[in-house]
Amino acid sequence: MSTASATRESARALARDRRRQAWSRNWRTFRSHRSGLIGLAILTGFAVVAVLAPLIAPAEGLEVTKATGGVLEPPSSEYWLGTDDKGRSVLTLLIWGARISLFVGLAATVISMVIGTLIGLTSGYFGGWAGAILFRVTEWFLVIPFLPLAIVMATVLGRSLLNIVIVIGVTSWPGTALLIRAQTLTIRERPYLERARVLGAGPSHQIRRHILPNVMPMVFANTTLTVAVAILTETTLSFLGLGDPTRVSWGSMLDDAFSVGAITTGAWWFIVPPGVCVVLVVLSFTLVGQALEEVLNPRLGAGR
Repeated sequence: MSTASATRESARALARDRRRQAWSRNWRTFRSHRSGLIGLAILTGFAVVAVLAPLIAPAEGLEVTKATGGVLEPPSSEYWLGTDDKGRSVLTLLIWGARISLFVGLAATVISMVIGTLIGLTSGYFGGWAGAILFRVTEWFLVIPFLPLAIVMATVLGRSLLNIVIVIGVTSWPGTALLIRAQTLTIRERPYLERARVLGAGPSHQIRRHILPNVMPMVFANTTLTVAVAILTETTLSFLGLGDPTRVSWGSMLDDAFSVGAITTGAWWFIVPPGVCVVLVVLSFTLVGQALEEVLNPRLGAGR
């Protein structure tokens, strides 16, 4: 092996060792946050239920023609959480609803993070008229009320799972864009960026090798908080009857419960479980996001 090859291999080994140490250090810091661990445990439980839904509750239980229970039957040994207005098990609906709610939340967040990161990086790094235009567009989206805009877009695009994901994704990115823009403006003035420019590094190299790795921790921390907002938005849109009518989600369950008067008839088992699930998932993502924010931004933990 040549000296140059040995040097490169040694550098790669050193980089891997530093990454392992960083992961270990961040995990130790995260474990010190009891609320973050509780949120992670709850999210893991919901994720396992969503992935194993076909094994836990067969999909046949979602079909109205195969329902065997009574109308709004209270909880019993056969139906642990009672039945809905069509005789289907509420527990089965709840398990399958976790799949749709979590999928919409995660998929919409990915779209939001990609759009927000690209616009924030472009606006913060390049500046000029292009950056000013992107900044004004971001401000325009921030000024418009988020929920009414999402309702209008969902109404125009139609009721489908893909449309709901797109609507939430393209209306929830401005906060991320402003965060990334501010971080990019700070990083752009640091000495190592100036040194890279002097050595001939182009904009793409500077963004890819220097700016993006430094803003990604903030993106990851903000992602968990955005997922919570996305799930709440999906629940709201489905509750308003704008969700996919062929899919069961926690929001559609709440919509059905409201439509059949579950509150006035005392059928609490139809409306409380999906509401509790939404609250638990949103709270868990928020707790994990707050813990990650302190892990990835040590300055926040300095005042503890």
